[in-house]
Amino acid sequence: MFDLKITGGTVVDGTGADRFCADVAVKDGKIVQVRRRGQGDPPLDGNAAETIDATGKIVAPGFVDIHTHYDGQVSWDSLLEPSSGHGVTTVVTGNCGVGFAPVRPGREDWLIGLMEGVEDIPGSALTEGITWGWESYPEYLDAIEKHKFAVDVGSQIAHGAVRAYAMGERGARNEPASPDDIAAMARIVQEGVEAGALGFSTSRTLGHRAIDGEPVPGTFAAEDELFGLGRAMAAGGRAVFELAPQGVAGEDIIAPRKELEWMRRLSAEIDRPISFGMIQVDAAPDLWREQLDISAAAHAAGSELYPQIAARPFGMLFGFPGHHAFTHRPTFRRLKAQCSREELADRLAEPAVKAAILAEDDLPPDPNKLFDNMFALVQYSLGRIYALGDPPDYEPTEDRTVEKIASERGEDPLSTLYDLMLKDNATSMLMLPFYNYFYGNHDAIREMLLHPAGVVGLSDGGAHCGMICDASYPTFLLTHWARDRRRGERLQLEYVVRKQSHDTAQLFGLSDRGVIEVGKKADINVIDMDALTLHPARMAYDLPAGGQRLVQSASGYTATIVSGVITRCNSIDTGARPGRLVRGAR
Repeated sequence: MFDLKITGGTVVDGTGADRFCADVAVKDGKIVQVRRRGQGDPPLDGNAAETIDATGKIVAPGFVDIHTHYDGQVSWDSLLEPSSGHGVTTVVTGNCGVGFAPVRPGREDWLIGLMEGVEDIPGSALTEGITWGWESYPEYLDAIEKHKFAVDVGSQIAHGAVRAYAMGERGARNEPASPDDIAAMARIVQEGVEAGALGFSTSRTLGHRAIDGEPVPGTFAAEDELFGLGRAMAAGGRAVFELAPQGVAGEDIIAPRKELEWMRRLSAEIDRPISFGMIQVDAAPDLWREQLDISAAAHAAGSELYPQIAARPFGMLFGFPGHHAFTHRPTFRRLKAQCSREELADRLAEPAVKAAILAEDDLPPDPNKLFDNMFALVQYSLGRIYALGDPPDYEPTEDRTVEKIASERGEDPLSTLYDLMLKDNATSMLMLPFYNYFYGNHDAIREMLLHPAGVVGLSDGGAHCGMICDASYPTFLLTHWARDRRRGERLQLEYVVRKQSHDTAQLFGLSDRGVIEVGKKADINVIDMDALTLHPARMAYDLPAGGQRLVQSASGYTATIVSGVITRCNSIDTGARPGRLVRGAR
């Protein structure tokens, strides 16, 4: 008697091997049989409490998203959307050197300000939503373990929190660490990995700043500090050293090469993987190739360097519900303060209101807030901003840009931008790609995805609530890359599945999942590839304290299964919460 049978499906098993027709049986949370059809094998012998007819559908492993920021959201949201709606069955939090443990009593608000500044998660939502009750990192893991989720949750210990805890204000303000400081931090990191942290993370990019404008603690850490913490991580168990390196956002095109040099030496010394963010930047549009080549050479020499790459252009979504070019116009500010969302949409559609907003100058922006001067940003980007459409197209032709549409209409580009944002009752979103789009197509991304050192990451699930919604990467990989791409070559479905299941799981030592194989954890997706659809991003107002966030849903997932339990049926939450804290190998 099985708990679950999945019959007649086409199995894409996560290894990259060719697909095959098979029945899959699950019992006690594990895959117990994979019976191929058409090779003379008898059908599965045994009844099941539940059966899914997967005829004509893909049966694939659950996806493992290694770059999320649900560190606070785990306190209030058992569903962990948007990720859980895109076939993800395991998330890894604690990236980019920011997290909520360890924490000195009374310093909780400072950690909230750090997360708010770096990851654009409303501080009011974090303040209201987080249920504190820990000081050390092991105590934080124990607190997570008390919760049940729709997905499994793994955590990394973050440099910013460690530095501030061990060094106090000196650490928070990025003062140099003494040998005693490094020893104190090392003890915390080793203790964290021994307690089950999947990795240690740090950030060295100047683009990551706290809400007060200060760079993330650890941004300027010297090599003795980085190596001391790397050694401590390795002493604690099997873990990954993760970072946002200097120059990752194009602020310094020389730094990435220097960063790779110390990463290579550190990985060789501690015999542990190092995973770093990597994107194409306009200032050096071919630098990513050099970084991939260096990483490949490092692998050949015995160092494990894994560039984390994005599945699509990385940028900002524009629209009246979130960031846009008219945020600081006096008329818009007044109406937003006075009107409900529904009333605001109606007023924005009035010709007189539009004329007033377009004629006004911006009020002064906040110099400490990234992208706060939206008009200046948009004014020089109208040839790059494009309407996403429904379903959204992230690789459009040039005629979809605001500048081109305005030219065809014989209009002022800002007037055209305003009208495009007015669509769908003023909820329409446009895209401005900052990175991974220098040549106007996805060819560079495809090359990154095909590189053996590259690992799919950077979804930032749970973060950048008002700017992006890249937690939908898993569905985008299936739809755009394996099925729909028109402006260049696609990727094989088998490869796309492997990149976000087996490969991401293996990097973090999660060898019990990521493939459809007897004995593995029954984290499984049943997918109707013909019906699979990525829907437009929309603004939701469901965070604690009324906070808002961009979400993006999908349809076409017949079932998502975690530990043998169906958590989503036809893309709808079943209410089941089999997800648990995942502790690393100790």
